[in-house]
Amino acid sequence: MTRGKTIATWTIVSIALLAALSAIAYLKRRQPVTLRGAVLRQDRDPNRQLPLADVQITAINELGSGTSKSDSSGFFSLTLPKGLRRRQAVLLRFRHEDYQPLDVNDFIGDKIYVARMIPLRHETIAETTSASPISNTRIRYSVKATTEVNIGSAVKTFQIVNTGNIPCNSNPPCAPGGKWKATLGSLSLDAGEGNEFRNARVSCIAGPCPFTKIELESFSQDHRHFNVSVLNWSDTVTFLLEAEVVHPMTSDMVRETYPVIFGRAMNFSLPASAEGPSIEAEVSGDAIVFPLGPDLFLRWADCHMVVDRDQSKNYRCELKPGYQFR
Repeated sequence: MTRGKTIATWTIVSIALLAALSAIAYLKRRQPVTLRGAVLRQDRDPNRQLPLADVQITAINELGSGTSKSDSSGFFSLTLPKGLRRRQAVLLRFRHEDYQPLDVNDFIGDKIYVARMIPLRHETIAETTSASPISNTRIRYSVKATTEVNIGSAVKTFQIVNTGNIPCNSNPPCAPGGKWKATLGSLSLDAGEGNEFRNARVSCIAGPCPFTKIELESFSQDHRHFNVSVLNWSDTVTFLLEAEVVHPMTSDMVRETYPVIFGRAMNFSLPASAEGPSIEAEVSGDAIVFPLGPDLFLRWADCHMVVDRDQSKNYRCELKPGYQFR
């Protein structure tokens, strides 16, 4: 009888387990699948396989379709309709007005999809000869630089008047441990409008210094004020405050960097603190400065920018037809 009950129990457990597995499989089938990849320009030289932005990507399956666009780094993320499962066939279509249409038959899976598209325009020898040359290219930008001018020093003494050996009797302020009556003295130094303190020091120069304690020694947020509080539980002491006074000045420093050029693409990066970037180049022999505004417009190149996690900026500019780097 017991054996029959055990078999029946195992049968129920097995049925429940199969039902749970079936439910999980059903839920997985119902969850949308996302394809991720990158679109590049086709070239034998890996250095010239540039990322392609604004490529229209369409995934087509008998159950439906999904669309997406590549960003400035060539990355795309495309969510497929619900019901599609891994290992099912899918047709990936890549479309861009400057590149040959690309259709890829693939399978849905946990993989990175990399597509390489062939440009519609191919430079001929005649075009290369007649193209306007872009040469002596460099990048200019500015960063904020802070310099300090030492304009003097601040020196001041102050006394903390107290009489030693008087019991505190729980009447604060008291000495550490609460035995003796103490006095808390405070002083604040002002560096003046637009000035700041550096290398501030506090020292006891007279009186029973061993029976004192510096309770506070800090700068204000703008470093204009230096605040000190001292606790004295013996006879009167004298403290000395010293600090250097500086006047900070902010100015713009212009810096230059040079891009890396592969084929018809120019790449460079700028730190997060860079301001007012511009490209200096000789176009057909004429030196011209091209400011890089928010829209990154250049008459001779298409530029894209990607911001990294550290907020540095990576730029890529690809020449338009009729121009070439020299």
